[in-house]
Amino acid sequence: MKNILALFFTIVFGSIAFAQQLPQLTQYMINNYAVNPAIAGMHDYYQVNTTIRNQWVGINDAPRTTILSIYGKKNDNVGFGGLIYNDQVGPTGRLGGSMSYTYHLNLSSTVKAAFALAGGFSQLKISASALTPEEPDNVVQGDIVRLVPDATFGFNTYGKNWYAGLSIPQLLSFNPNLYDENFHENFDKESEGKLVRHYYIIGAYKHHFDPFWAVEPSVLLKSIGSSTQFDLGVKGMYDDRMWLGAGYRTGSGDITCLLGYTISERYVFGYSYDLSTDPLSTASSGSHEFMLGIKFIKNRESDIMKMR
Repeated sequence: MKNILALFFTIVFGSIAFAQQLPQLTQYMINNYAVNPAIAGMHDYYQVNTTIRNQWVGINDAPRTTILSIYGKKNDNVGFGGLIYNDQVGPTGRLGGSMSYTYHLNLSSTVKAAFALAGGFSQLKISASALTPEEPDNVVQGDIVRLVPDATFGFNTYGKNWYAGLSIPQLLSFNPNLYDENFHENFDKESEGKLVRHYYIIGAYKHHFDPFWAVEPSVLLKSIGSSTQFDLGVKGMYDDRMWLGAGYRTGSGDITCLLGYTISERYVFGYSYDLSTDPLSTASSGSHEFMLGIKFIKNRESDIMKMR
C-alpha cells in the first residue's frame, strides 16, 4: 500500500514526474489564458472557456481535469481574468481558483507587451476512502486536506496575427506538507511533495493564404527543473470558423489531433484526441479533451447604428 500511495505522490506532487503537477492541455492554443494570464486583454472582448479532459482512458484512476476561465479587456491598458479548476488523479485531488490583473503597453504602433500577476488558492486533498489498502496497516488515517496560496506571473508580446509569452505558475513554490506521519519516512520532505515552480513559453502565428484559408503553427514549451517538454502543433483554418490540426508532444511521444468550429463568431466548440506512443498505449485508448467557449463580441451592426 505504501508503494501505491508513493506512486500517486510522485505523479501528482513529486518534482520528478514531468508536467503532472499541473493539468495537461492539448488545446492550449485556444484556451491559452489557462497557460498564461497575460493573455487577458489581448483581444477587444471578454470570453469564457471551459475545458474538460479525460486522460489515459482505460486506466483506472487516470487524470480527469475541468477548467473554467473568463478573461478579457477592461480598457486599452488593462485586462482582467479569473480561473477555477479541478484536477483528480486517483485518491489525490486539487481544486483551486485565481484572479489576474494584466497591464498592456505599446512597444510600437503594431506591437504591444503585457505583464500579469494572478493570485489565488489551491486545495490539495488525499481521500482515504478512495484508497484500497493491500496491507492491513492503512497508512492514511482519514482524508488529508491542505489549503495553500498560489500565484502566477505572466508576460506576453503580441501583434495582429501573432503572440509569444512566458508564464511562471506555482510561483511561490509552496510545500503543503501532505505527508501522513505513518509513511513520510519513505520520502524526502524537502524535495518530494513540494509545488515546484514551472516555466512555460507559449506562442502562435497565423498566416493567411487568402481571405478564407489560413494556417496557425503553435508551440508550448514546459520546463520543470532539468526537464523540458515541447508541445508542437499546427492548425489549418477556413474562414476563421472551422479548423483541423495535429501536434506532437515530446517526452511522452503523444500524437495529437484536434478540430473545432465557431458559430456566429461567438460560440466555440473544440475537441482533441491524444494517442500515446509510450508503454501506456497498451493499457489506454488515448486521451479526450473537449472545449466550449463564448466570445462576448460587440454586435458590429449595433455599433454602426449608434454612430449614425
